[in-house]
Amino acid sequence: MMKTEYPRIGETVLSETLENGLRVAVVPKPGYRKRYAFFTTRYGGMDMKFRLDGVWHDTPAGIAHYLEHKMFDTEDGNALQTLSQNGAEPNAFTANSMTAYYFDCTEHFEENLKILLSFVSVPYFTQESVDKERGIIAQEIRMTEDTPDWRVYKNLLSCLYKTNPARVPIAGTVESIQEITPETLYACHKAFYAPSNMLLCVVGDVDAEAVLSLARETLPREGGSPIERDYGATEDAAVFEKSVTYPMEVAQQQFLVGFKCPAGGNGGELFRQSLIGELACDILLGESSPLYMRLYDEGLINGSFGGDFDQLPGVAYLYAGGECREPEKVARAVMDEAARLAREGVDEGFYQQIRRANFGASLRSLNSFENIAIGMADGYFRGFDPYRFPEVYDSIAKADIEAFLRENIVEERRAMSILVPKKEESA
Repeated sequence: MMKTEYPRIGETVLSETLENGLRVAVVPKPGYRKRYAFFTTRYGGMDMKFRLDGVWHDTPAGIAHYLEHKMFDTEDGNALQTLSQNGAEPNAFTANSMTAYYFDCTEHFEENLKILLSFVSVPYFTQESVDKERGIIAQEIRMTEDTPDWRVYKNLLSCLYKTNPARVPIAGTVESIQEITPETLYACHKAFYAPSNMLLCVVGDVDAEAVLSLARETLPREGGSPIERDYGATEDAAVFEKSVTYPMEVAQQQFLVGFKCPAGGNGGELFRQSLIGELACDILLGESSPLYMRLYDEGLINGSFGGDFDQLPGVAYLYAGGECREPEKVARAVMDEAARLAREGVDEGFYQQIRRANFGASLRSLNSFENIAIGMADGYFRGFDPYRFPEVYDSIAKADIEAFLRENIVEERRAMSILVPKKEESA
């Protein structure tokens, strides 16, 4: 295996690409009892339209999430139960651009790893089990749709984007999952669960060569065909809708204001843009920022207020919000402060404070085996090395933050999502 050392952060990664195209990364943690395995595919809620072997497939919204639910089914029972009975703590998740299956344990690691690799690579569906799952997932969707945080966020993405599948819920809708059949699940598994589209990341005090051997023995020899993905037409800076107001069972108004940013490039450029966006968000909106303290002192926001910057295939956006009596006034204050920072410049001392805090958070994230594995997968699938973050921070200047605020926190790129208390019907 290739050994890559990162002296600035005290980490080492062992990696190799197998003959079938599977990327294997082992992050040694000598002396730790816990061992963690993370098996993931570059396939998520946004991957609904794709071309495989010259044929285009247009699949129902929510199919990646549905497939994740069904992958634990095996001919002999349920892999989740098997892993739990063998001393492991297993789970899985579906995101916009990846699906992952993982476990941690202190004993029987290699046995559990073989179980994980086996059930993820060998699908087993029946019409009866697929039909039964439909009701379970439909109930999950309805419960999520009744959650204010989810609703205000989903509505914001629907305002920002016209065609990009980021606007579609990862789990789909109650209507869209009715179209899912065993045949569509098998087809999507064949396309996206091929070893060449996947990563196995193991963190802990493990035998790296034994991990490689198990992967070679358990997984298919063929790597799979290249996949072409369609995320819709490239969108311009203008938002699809300026605002949406939605009535819900909430005690007071809740809102998100979002700004449609240019989609990042690939590899190191994308990674750098992500760190710039996060720094800009914290400088503009963080709890120690002048804007946050002023809005809080004026009673316009409370502790629920916060923001973030995110990048998905073909999209990038900065957003902020929380509970608020005057959402438009807060949104206007956000834009005015961004314009002031771009015009007058960010205070050098404050910039260095936020930069050190974000760098420290990146370092602390290496204490979490789960964060390590997710970061490895995100970097591998999008073409950058997540352990190179010290060098990327070195390349960012205060002027980059000011340019980001000047170019992106503007009216043309702004959309609003507001939840208002539902009025009681008259008796």
